[in-house]
Amino acid sequence: MVTDFKELGVYGAKKLLEKGADYGDLFFEKRYTFSASCEDNKVERVSSGLEVGVGIRYIKKQKTYFGFTNKLTIQSIEETIDNLASAAASEKEVTLDLREKEPRYEGIVEGTNFEISVDEKVEYLLKANETARSYGDRIKQVTVVLRDQIQEVTIVNTLGNIVEDVRPRVVFYVLVVASDGILLQTGYEPVGHLGDYSLFQKHPPEKVAKIAAERALKMLEAKPAPAGKFTVVISSKAGGTMIHEAVGHGLEADLANQGLSVYAGKIGEKVASELITVIDNGYMKGMYGSSGYDDEGTATRENVLIENGILKNFMYDTLEAMKAGEFSTGNGRRQSYMHVPIPRMTNTYIKPQDASPEDIIADTKSGILVVKMGGGQVNTVNGDFVFEVSEGYLIENGKVTEPIRGVSLIGNGPEVLKNIDAVGNDLGFSIGTCGKDGQGVPVTDGMPTIRIPEITVGGVK
Repeated sequence: MVTDFKELGVYGAKKLLEKGADYGDLFFEKRYTFSASCEDNKVERVSSGLEVGVGIRYIKKQKTYFGFTNKLTIQSIEETIDNLASAAASEKEVTLDLREKEPRYEGIVEGTNFEISVDEKVEYLLKANETARSYGDRIKQVTVVLRDQIQEVTIVNTLGNIVEDVRPRVVFYVLVVASDGILLQTGYEPVGHLGDYSLFQKHPPEKVAKIAAERALKMLEAKPAPAGKFTVVISSKAGGTMIHEAVGHGLEADLANQGLSVYAGKIGEKVASELITVIDNGYMKGMYGSSGYDDEGTATRENVLIENGILKNFMYDTLEAMKAGEFSTGNGRRQSYMHVPIPRMTNTYIKPQDASPEDIIADTKSGILVVKMGGGQVNTVNGDFVFEVSEGYLIENGKVTEPIRGVSLIGNGPEVLKNIDAVGNDLGFSIGTCGKDGQGVPVTDGMPTIRIPEITVGGVK
């Protein structure tokens, strides 16, 4: 960490108060990045970079003024704050009771060793490419992408808090396109974590490529999916896309406070089956959405959002907490120093229950098993959603039978949560980049195996 960040931050925090801010903060960021991809058997777009800058936020009467600069000098910070506070009427002497918080990242980061050569990184790409293409002539296209970054942040706010955090991340994914001359099908598999290249000890590149290639080939051989209303079992292997999109965004406080969430005004009410407990936890070891502190300097923690079907809480950043008379839940996140923090999910999941996945399937006379979710769209105001399924199978007489393609799930998030009648004792996670208000942040979503007794399935026939 650069100690000058602290000194500049303390100066800036005092200046914010002198200029009349009710609350303000300075978010210093240093980010090292690397990216490379392999397409058409060639490694290309190899790049690395360094970004350094500070975002400064000035809040007065719950209205936000925000600016940023990559000039890290007292003069530049003072000019930025003067511009933000140009409407302030008076200057005053300020004393800050400074409290430097203990670093927390050591407890959740899975390694910080990035002393790895570009040649070694390229080798990971080539291994995955070779493995995927080894599945034969039906494999028409393979794209492999590797990215890493080390983000170092220092946050100083007008409450007197000084926070430092280190966030190393590695993400790796393989996209395979397969064709039989008529149909085209894709297989996609991403992995990533909060940590270093130890990621590949758990997820060798060959294994990631194998999953993607086999998924594309399975769906190439799959028969067209039926359409209508069906019982649907979503495997824990599918990841938590549904809980993230159909439910999670509606539990972010800014959307709820603006009346743009189907959950607005429903704290204490039953909003889901008694089997459903939804948790957002930003302090989970190795999880892609984890950090020691959020981007406002609040310690991340486990937040129970829905407990046994009852809505308990929303996810707050500092500003939305101020508006609601609540406390920040450690969910203030931003893409970079050039962005203002807003309430965002971190690692969001449904808590497992007692049923075994095998028993859930065996107890399902007929229906559809979802093994991997695809993309989708959600209306947070009413909870309606449409999700694609990238790997699905028929369930017949309690057994998983034929693969099917062209599956989509059409429904309403709150209604689905209320109707879930089985929750498994397993728990699977998937990683992604969550987009909101033009910002993208790393997240992890998770879910055990669940069963929805009836949901509309859009199919090919």
